[in-house]
Amino acid sequence: MSVVHAPDSPCRGFCTTALGDEICKSCGRTCAEVDGWIGFSPEQKLACWDRLKRQGWIDADCRPLRGRIE
Repeated sequence: MSVVHAPDSPCRGFCTTALGDEICKSCGRTCAEVDGWIGFSPEQKLACWDRLKRQGWIDADCRPLRGRIE
């Protein structure tokens, strides 16, 4: 399973890792993924997109399925 045409980032504009959450309640990424995203290789980003898809955060077209924006 892999994401072919992913947006640049899964960020939805409200990061709860900045509030102390280990997993962002908005996009599903871990603190390490949020912090390191800009320096991630394409393979690392793809692995994150794949995990988000497997865990039900995004659909096959990388659209959010869950998470909140406040």
